[in-house]
Amino acid sequence: MFRALEQAEQLPPYQTGKTVAPISNLRALECLNFFKADAQSTFGPYLAIYLLSVRHWRFDQIGLAMAIPGIVTIVAQTPAGALVDGIRRKRELAALAAGVIAAACLQVVYAHGVTAVVLAQVLFSSAAIVLPPAIAALTMGLVGPHAFAQQMGRNEMISHAGAVAGAIGAGAIGYWLGQRSIFHLAAMMSLGAAGAAMAIRGADIDHSLARESVVEPGGKEHIAALKDLVADRRIMVFGASVILFHLANAAMLPLVSEMLSRRQPGLAALYASACVLMAQAVMVPVAWIAGRRAASWGRKPVFVVAFAALPIRAVLFALLSKPCLLVSAQAIDGISAGIFGVVAVVTMADLARGTGRFNLLQGAIATCVAIGGSLSNLTAGFIVQRAGFRAGFVSLGAIALVGLVFFCLAMPETRPADE
Repeated sequence: MFRALEQAEQLPPYQTGKTVAPISNLRALECLNFFKADAQSTFGPYLAIYLLSVRHWRFDQIGLAMAIPGIVTIVAQTPAGALVDGIRRKRELAALAAGVIAAACLQVVYAHGVTAVVLAQVLFSSAAIVLPPAIAALTMGLVGPHAFAQQMGRNEMISHAGAVAGAIGAGAIGYWLGQRSIFHLAAMMSLGAAGAAMAIRGADIDHSLARESVVEPGGKEHIAALKDLVADRRIMVFGASVILFHLANAAMLPLVSEMLSRRQPGLAALYASACVLMAQAVMVPVAWIAGRRAASWGRKPVFVVAFAALPIRAVLFALLSKPCLLVSAQAIDGISAGIFGVVAVVTMADLARGTGRFNLLQGAIATCVAIGGSLSNLTAGFIVQRAGFRAGFVSLGAIALVGLVFFCLAMPETRPADE
């Protein structure tokens, strides 16, 4: 990671058709990615533990609170993307979203009662779904389409590094200072993200590029009708591929955690943390490489690598039994997720080129991610309950193979010829 950063220091500012993105803007953008990932990786995973061990909530109350993010994502993700498209003050929107996340973290600590915590989850989730399309829009508006893939690779690399730092920091602070301090850390990181967003110079953001619109004679932006997006077969195929990808992927880590809990309940939390850190550490270099290869090879071959890693991981989980080997196999998730986080956004930028609907499309695809993830956990839980963990992993691997074949046959390359 640090070698990549050192090489990037020697690069000239990115030149787009209308703006130059100074290195200071890119550094602020990367700080925004680091701090928001740090905050998000700290808040979500530790909330259930905090509510159980500190607040002594019942399991049904915890389940209600933890279900909120998925519901908000499915309902509000696409409108959030449309909001990012429609508003010109995108850095202010990103800063506001980060500030709301900070407020939600503090509300969990200082407010009491189920209603207050559920409200905090609603605030957190609503703000968290705004940040990814806002960051992608800021990136496109700063560097333009030709440098977008590489910069998104850097964004994701630094985001995963922030997630690793957040997990380590939360573990240390929670151990030494108590679990309430974890949410203070998340709030501080969110305020850091807000400051980083405001450090980007607003005058350097090309707002037409940021939403992938074409400026017509007279200065009016061309915005495609929603029916034109629906009529684009590539968008429908990509959305279906994303659902299949997450239908195969989302339940694997929870199943591994449950399997370890059955076999070694005293060490289950430690192994689960090791799985998360293993995957995030692998995502750091993979995201950077994915951005560069998506620019040189094309989007489709890189995405195929991410898809192909899923059935391999599923088979390994089905065959392995030792905890250390299961944790090691989780490194493959770093390949799949590291590539997906970069190439999916770059592909969406290709599909939205000239439509003015880039961020709306991001919201729609994020909804596909949520649908696939929800169905994955539901399907895997049903299979494991009746046939065991091995059958669950084999079923997820089979779904991954179906998705891989479908993507290879149905999805065309989206990289523009001028790249």
